[in-house]
Amino acid sequence: MGENNTVVKVDHVTVRFNKASVKVDNLKEYAIRLLKRQLMFQEFLALQDVSLEVKKGEAWGIMGRNGSGKSTLLKLISGVLSPYKGTVKVNGSIAPLIELSAGLDGQLNAVENIFLNGALLGHSKKFMQERMDEIVEFAELKDFLEIPIKNFSSGMRARLGFSIATTVRPQLLIVDEVLAVGDVAFRQKCEKRMQDMLDKGTTLLYVSHSTNSVKKLCNKALWLNKGQEVMHGDVDTVCSAYMEALKAKE
Repeated sequence: MGENNTVVKVDHVTVRFNKASVKVDNLKEYAIRLLKRQLMFQEFLALQDVSLEVKKGEAWGIMGRNGSGKSTLLKLISGVLSPYKGTVKVNGSIAPLIELSAGLDGQLNAVENIFLNGALLGHSKKFMQERMDEIVEFAELKDFLEIPIKNFSSGMRARLGFSIATTVRPQLLIVDEVLAVGDVAFRQKCEKRMQDMLDKGTTLLYVSHSTNSVKKLCNKALWLNKGQEVMHGDVDTVCSAYMEALKAKE
């Protein structure tokens, strides 16, 4: 496959954050320390020299324990974060499902949020109106359309966000652990929709702590640990090595 088939190219990327090394309890103390140049920060590398090339139609599972850099990598690819070093190139439309609250306003009801989220994804009001019934039916929220979503459970918000993002087929679907909050039946429903999208050519980046789910949906996997790549390649090979490493630490 040539460069034209590359959907995502992450090239030797490092992401750096500054963590405050001194605890500051309020804004006044922060301002005083800032003026006196008494704020101390500690460098934290969330990702270190990570590279990844994703071809059109591939499904990659991103694996690793909490704090390994999985979500940071997805946010980098989604354009939420910028790299400290290295480059990230993405070709095509993206539907990112990274955080439950992303693109949703708690003060608005489900219908209003469908239009809002659709606009953020680049769709017109008419376009979203034509797909309203399909979105509501898939999300199973017909009886809750007029309720502000601040009153929704985390599972209900996940259903709404997933339904909106996958109503049309994006070229790249990015899914973080958001589906873990839903019930088993809805997770299976989401997995089926993602599989249908993959069958039609959508490229997938998928973060999950469930190796069974990763193996079910993905053909490739990347294993991260403390911001560094441990291994990448065939999904069965990477998942087996990852599970063996977890068992060895028990």
